[in-house]
Amino acid sequence: MRFIQHKQEAYWFYRVVSLVYDRWVNPLFWTPAMRDRAVELARLEGAKDVVDVGAGTGFTTEAIVARVEPTAVTMLDQSPHQLAQARRKPQLAAVAKELGDAENLPFATDRFDRYVSAGSIEYWPDPQRGIAEAYRVLAPEGRAVIIGPVQPANAIARRIADAWMLFPSEAEYREWMERAGFADVEVVEVAPDWYTRRDVPFAVAIAGRKPVAGDSPAPLAPVVEPPRAAPTPVRLARFAAGSLAGLAFVPLGIAMSLRARARRGTA
Repeated sequence: MRFIQHKQEAYWFYRVVSLVYDRWVNPLFWTPAMRDRAVELARLEGAKDVVDVGAGTGFTTEAIVARVEPTAVTMLDQSPHQLAQARRKPQLAAVAKELGDAENLPFATDRFDRYVSAGSIEYWPDPQRGIAEAYRVLAPEGRAVIIGPVQPANAIARRIADAWMLFPSEAEYREWMERAGFADVEVVEVAPDWYTRRDVPFAVAIAGRKPVAGDSPAPLAPVVEPPRAAPTPVRLARFAAGSLAGLAFVPLGIAMSLRARARRGTA
């Protein structure tokens, strides 16, 4: 059972993490090389209307505006604190920034020709709904790319991950995309340079094409979480436990990064 499995808990989590996200999180777990490899799947050349969902501080958006005019890009995130960090970046000044929910996008059907979402799906209570929304807002022949973590290979890391947030399998990503209606599904594995496992991916970028106009054909379960549910002692305790589990990944990433550097130094 994930401790950070509701939008409100993710909102609280990023109210703190937004302060250190670009400096301490990305260099370990979502590097520029990973980002650039994943974003290439979007095939952004010639794109006229791009949405970055769960855009956070705009780290992934920076790679998008390097390939697309900033005025053609929209950032969406549920965290005003993350978007506040994005507003401080001059290269994102011309990008539209909106507060919103990845599972209930405030955009017209068939609007965008590209959809990108990096590091957001792990906080979605209903990933199938979020991917169905990605399908809905894309125009026919539009392309979606979703980037997220994969269940860790190490048993201890897997238990910590499962207590924190969603770590799907690659098969689950494929199933969600195909059920949502996407065609020509492609997967690229991405990882920081300290990750040396070859049998289990660290994270994946999965892309698909919207073949026809309209809503996703995916059958969706009823929404179970009201927006901005009031905090309760139980939910606060869950949030604290989930945050501690998430923080446990930082020293693990630092240790693995230092070990990788030491190995390169002696090679």
